[in-house]
Amino acid sequence: MTTWHTEIQMEPDLILHQALCKVERRNEYVCVTMVKKVAIIGAGISGLASIRNCLEEGLEPTCFEKGEDIGGLWKFSDHVEEGRASIYRKLQEYITMFAKEKNLLKYIQFKTIVSSVNKRPDFQTTGQWDVITEKDGKKESAVFDAVMICSGHHVYPNIPKESFPGIKLFKGKCFHSRDYKEPGIFKGKRVLVIGLGNSGCDIASELSHIAEKVIISSRSGSWVMSRVWDEGYPWDMLFITRFETFLKNTLPTVISNWWYMKQMNARFKHENYGLMPLNSTLRKEPVFNDELPACILCGIVTIKPNVKEFTEDSAIFEDGTVFKAIDYVIFATGYSYAYPFLDDSIIKSRDNEVTLFKGIFPPPLEKPTLAVIGLVQSLGAAIPTTDLQSRWAVQVIKGTCPLPSVKDMMNDIDEKMGKKLKLFGKSDTIQTDYVVYMDELASFIGAKPNIPWLFLTDPKLALEVYFGPCTPYQFRLVGPGKWPGARNAILTQWDRLLKPMTTRVVGSPLKPCLFCNWQFLLFPGQDK
Repeated sequence: MTTWHTEIQMEPDLILHQALCKVERRNEYVCVTMVKKVAIIGAGISGLASIRNCLEEGLEPTCFEKGEDIGGLWKFSDHVEEGRASIYRKLQEYITMFAKEKNLLKYIQFKTIVSSVNKRPDFQTTGQWDVITEKDGKKESAVFDAVMICSGHHVYPNIPKESFPGIKLFKGKCFHSRDYKEPGIFKGKRVLVIGLGNSGCDIASELSHIAEKVIISSRSGSWVMSRVWDEGYPWDMLFITRFETFLKNTLPTVISNWWYMKQMNARFKHENYGLMPLNSTLRKEPVFNDELPACILCGIVTIKPNVKEFTEDSAIFEDGTVFKAIDYVIFATGYSYAYPFLDDSIIKSRDNEVTLFKGIFPPPLEKPTLAVIGLVQSLGAAIPTTDLQSRWAVQVIKGTCPLPSVKDMMNDIDEKMGKKLKLFGKSDTIQTDYVVYMDELASFIGAKPNIPWLFLTDPKLALEVYFGPCTPYQFRLVGPGKWPGARNAILTQWDRLLKPMTTRVVGSPLKPCLFCNWQFLLFPGQDK
């Protein structure tokens, strides 16, 4: 072995962990910890969570962000940026405060594009990657012990023009919803919005107050939910609970489907508004829009079926009706994602489909040193989802949380694909069940709350954890990243929720009854 003061040589399998070197003059052994360097691609919410969790576990992160600021999808820009969606003016202030509070900005290299990520020749033993980046026309190469891809899935606009015969003949203006920034230019115009997702409904609702006519064309319909749920409480605080998830996944399918449709139709009958999904029992992601039903009711937004074909200035729908003299067609048809800097075979390891264990790790990799963060979608909040993903990924990268065998991981992927086909209608969707998914991730790192034990030792907390909202505090009660204030935060979460709304005090704020939202299952003849 080379003498200690020049370099430390180790067996390849140890190079990313610990090395023991003998100090000749003292005849002592000194333990040298090799700090792992992690490349993080993207400085949105996934990237920021990954930086923070790397730092908390003693890793050395370097984040590459091609833009000039943090926030990713949530960083609003009044001009179009290639390869980055920019939605509305939300959340950015909070994201900036978080990054500054956690001192994350110094680990980010802005205006830096990742050109390629390749395995090093000795990857089978080291798990290391060659990462080539470009900034101001200058390319640089660096070696990293792990890579966390945090570029999201709202990247490349999906405009399926081939699905609309005659679109090339249309003489009006066509563009993707990504390019929509403000409503002023649409004053007095006739607008067709294709797509009944969140973006399409938001745009149509906003334009309805200024445009001459707005029509939404939908191929398959959608459930439209209000952010204001039973008795005026936020929908997710009542809808996303452990008990509700338990019932949904254990009740007979007939009852579960009836219950789901009853919840979706609680505000208004979707059949009467032309919104009813073709397959009403699928758990496809609903639209959240409080204004759209009122717009339809007032006649300022009209819902139509899919477009059969376009002419020079009109759209002919599948029901034979025609929308004439169209000025603008806005394709609110979603996004696709890709990782041009990475060999496709790493992510798409089977039949050109994305195969990731728990939506994060490619099973065939010889070393689990590449993680994809944020490539999931659920009814739950994105920020705690990506945070828990990165918490687990960092433990795997450190070597403290080994993955199952390749066979077991592939079997899990196949099982999940079957369930997704049943729940969402597609096996390759990135949709997932929020509570179930979060519990799976938390189980790997010992952060999942033990509900039976809580009922025995802390019944007050157990009732709130099981029957109350599944808030992120629950995954800070135990395990790595445990927060001493988590218990109190759970018990007082309704106080913090209600305080901003009670600006005119007319009595004591009323918290919801944890058991009242499901009593109708026992007494189906009574409405809530």
